[in-house]
Amino acid sequence: MKSTREKILHTLLSYPGSTINDLADAVGINGISIRHHLTSLEADDLVVSSEERHGVGRPRLIYSLTDEGVEKFPTSYLRLTKRLIGTLKDKMSEEEVESLFSEIGIVMAQAHKEDLDGKTLDARIETLKQVLTREGFIIEYEKGNDSYEISSLSCPYFQVGKDYPEICNLDMHLISEFLSTPVKKVTCILDGDERCTYQISE
Repeated sequence: MKSTREKILHTLLSYPGSTINDLADAVGINGISIRHHLTSLEADDLVVSSEERHGVGRPRLIYSLTDEGVEKFPTSYLRLTKRLIGTLKDKMSEEEVESLFSEIGIVMAQAHKEDLDGKTLDARIETLKQVLTREGFIIEYEKGNDSYEISSLSCPYFQVGKDYPEICNLDMHLISEFLSTPVKKVTCILDGDERCTYQISE
């Protein structure tokens, strides 16, 4: 059985950029206890905190694993994934690799076609949020006058994407295919931004 400390680390592995409330909900204990464990994990250099602004008021603290924290987990799948992508890049052109990730995103979206038929864009975005959450993203979205902005506060492909940023094509085409509309990527966690942001016009 996992300890509370292990549960927090596992949660941050899947959901980097989590708040104390996020972790309390995921682990099932109160925020005061979470804060106590985070202080200990930060002292051990397994977790790092940063401030994030979210509208009016004081910025909130979000937490992520350090490189040392990530290394606490088995890395065989990560190494295998990187080797597979590296081999693909040796055998295929850059355009072919990007096209492959795009195709994966499209196939993932098409798996939900029956859930989307006849739905409004609002409903499609809400369903998209649920799908991306299951994939390990932390999703927020806002509706403007004639557009939407979708933000991901985490990237489940971050460790792979640092070496192979082509993997971002997967997200772009998954969202575009899901919503049946072009998508513009504005910010990216892999570029050092706080979140990945996509703009969608109605």
